[in-house]
Amino acid sequence: MSAFEAGTGELQCAHEASLERDETVIANPWQALRRLTPARIALGRAGSSLPTAAQLDFQHAHAQARDAVHLAFDHAALAAGLAERGRPSLHLRSAAADRHTYLQRPDLGRRLHPDSAALLRQQPRGHDLAIVIADGLSALAVQRHALPFLERLEELTAEEGWRLAPVALVEQGRVAVADEIGELLGARMVVILIGERPGLSSPDSLGLYFTWAPRVGLTDAQRNCISNVRLEGLSYGVAAHKLLYLMREACRRQLSGVNLKDEAQVPSLAPGLEGPRNFLLS
Repeated sequence: MSAFEAGTGELQCAHEASLERDETVIANPWQALRRLTPARIALGRAGSSLPTAAQLDFQHAHAQARDAVHLAFDHAALAAGLAERGRPSLHLRSAAADRHTYLQRPDLGRRLHPDSAALLRQQPRGHDLAIVIADGLSALAVQRHALPFLERLEELTAEEGWRLAPVALVEQGRVAVADEIGELLGARMVVILIGERPGLSSPDSLGLYFTWAPRVGLTDAQRNCISNVRLEGLSYGVAAHKLLYLMREACRRQLSGVNLKDEAQVPSLAPGLEGPRNFLLS
């Protein structure tokens, strides 16, 4: 367990313990529901304010979200992990020169730097699927979940016999940068794994955006999104299954986006592999 995760767990335990021993805190009758959801419910109160522990927990979560946005993208570690599995990768960057520019100019994050575009033009063309990994708004999400998810996805694509392009690792990338990458590689389909905007309970949420016939200038209406891929959200296996369904249907119908609905039948997982349960789905 990382220090990041340990700190979160310690604050949660401290908050619950403080409610039990602090006589100044008026407990909420919904307290038992906190065991079923990470949402900030039933926090109790001290007078007309939040208990100190709950306020400190909120500030800690806010700091984690800010850190996730500014965390540097460790593309070298991802490239090494891919190389161990025999998968080649390409290090690219967007037209945003640095993180400050990236956050203020979303348009620059949607296009490649000219040097990166030139590198792609030198690559072989004619792939079935191009896979892009970009930091987005949470490099933390990418570092934690991209490789485990890709392992599950590539097991499924291998069964389909699809030809995969080298994995593109993009610094300061937005979702639409994948369209340019897919177009330059001559790929029929492209999927980008990108860090989503951090929330106060999910600084490491990974998003998947899939596009058929990628090209510069497409809008969000031409893409399909699968969000909240992480251990506490949508599992790697279920996310890979949903994405494979979309890719199969896209090949059959020659389209993606609002006209392609996710109607995948999610298979049940073996006992012990479900991960944390959502009480809304129980």
